[in-house]
Amino acid sequence: MDLGLAGKTALVLGAGGGLGGAIALALAQEGARVAIGDIDGEALKRTAAAIEGASSKALPLTWDLADLAAIEGHVAAIEAAFGPVDVLVNNTGGPPPTPASGQDPAVWSKHFQAMVLSVIALTDRVLPQMRTRKWGRIITSTSSGVIAPIPNLGMSNALRLTLVGWSKTLAREVGRDGVTVNIVLPGRVATPRIRFLDEQKAKRESRSVDEVSAESTASIPVGRYGEPKEYGDVVAFLASARASYVTGSVIRVDGGFIPSI
Repeated sequence: MDLGLAGKTALVLGAGGGLGGAIALALAQEGARVAIGDIDGEALKRTAAAIEGASSKALPLTWDLADLAAIEGHVAAIEAAFGPVDVLVNNTGGPPPTPASGQDPAVWSKHFQAMVLSVIALTDRVLPQMRTRKWGRIITSTSSGVIAPIPNLGMSNALRLTLVGWSKTLAREVGRDGVTVNIVLPGRVATPRIRFLDEQKAKRESRSVDEVSAESTASIPVGRYGEPKEYGDVVAFLASARASYVTGSVIRVDGGFIPSI
């Protein structure tokens, strides 16, 4: 199936990580020119090399999402190199594991700026040109915690839910302009972030990481953790011309892990 992404310009945030890197590569394999942002410059180099290995073009940008003032310069660089952004994939890092109560307001504010305000401000920067061209894709990667809140991830659950409400509202505002807006959320996908969370849970409960991972695996109907590529392929479809009637949705890529309807 031709996804209609050849020649499109995509921007993927958090592209040095497992999910972001897989998304960037999936888009590149469909012929998109991909700008990639991440605070980890070395991880960006690895993703850029993978994209170039797929015979596509990459523009790596070392990007601290907490620095809202950096948005204009980065987007201007993308426009100069590749043209206006057609596909925006908002993919931010998560806060440390915390209970919902007892957190310093300054910590809430810090992560709100990095995880929420950065996404909104960046989207506002690229959205007007999408609406003018009558074509655009805004995809925000969150967490299964927005459907079934995850214990000890109180800050993550709350902040990512903010993005769900924002995304659904925005989808109604821009649908007639040919712009789709969707949320994608992973279940237990084998990334360094999931490994870190498993390690933290094992430490809290005085168990081995293997035991925690086995317990999680037993709760997944398909019987395994997902692969980052499987997540990236779903995002590539949502970014495509073939997904023009999918908007305002929350798409689960979880192997059946989330028990609620």
